[in-house]
Parts: sequence; structure tokens; C-alpha cells
Amino acid sequence: MFKRILLATDGSKHSARSANHAIQLAEQFSGTIDVVYVVDEQTSKSDVLHNDSKYEIERKRKEKIQPVLDQLETTTIDYKVRILHGEPGPAIVEFVNTNDFDCVVIGSRGLNNLQTMILGSVSHKVAKRVDCPVLIVK
Repeated sequence: MFKRILLATDGSKHSARSANHAIQLAEQFSGTIDVVYVVDEQTSKSDVLHNDSKYEIERKRKEKIQPVLDQLETTTIDYKVRILHGEPGPAIVEFVNTNDFDCVVIGSRGLNNLQTMILGSVSHKVAKRVDCPVLIVK
């Protein structure tokens, strides 16, 4: 049923909790997980201005999602890490809808509380627009 799972992460506590649920689904259905981290325009600019090389930028981005990767390393689940660029909601939706996922697991809140209040949460945008079931973890 849920063979191909997308786990959206941003380094927040909610996304770390989401990883637990994605792992349980993958174990129950012998599935795989694609871990997705989206770099928006503001973060991308900041990364370029405050880091010396693209390798340092890549290392710092991986550090952000390391708690999720640590959880996955303790399992036998096959997983891939994908770094997407753009506005998080639409970037995740496009990736999911063009890559035949069976389920999306995402935290209910991320790191950017201001954006959530003004524009609506990424999880809400994803749930409204993807073509597969979405598990939103509180």
C-alpha cells in the first residue's frame, strides 16, 4: 500500500517526529523513503553570502536534517535524500505529483511561524494539492 513514502523535513521538531511515523509506515509495508528538504530563495541567498564554498553549504544543509537521517540509519529502510529549490509547498507538491509517491509524511508546523500565520502552512498546501494520501504529524 505505502511502498514509496516522501518525508518532508526542515530540521524542526515536528519533522523529526514525522520521521518516526514515516519509518513505521515503511517498515509495515516494506517501503522506501525519500527525504526531501526544500531550500527557499531567502535561505539560498543567505547560504551563498555566509559560506565560503558550495561544499560548506551542502554540509550545513545536511546538518539541519541530520536528526532525521540518524533515525533512518538505525533501520534497514532504503532511503534517498533530495534537496529541492523553491517555495516549500509548491516544490514538494510538484515533486510528489511527478514521481508517483504513495504517501507524504509531513510535520504540522515547521521552522517559520511568521510564514505560517501569513500564508498558511506548508503542510496545508501540500495536503490540498498532492495526488496521494498525506499524514500530517503534530
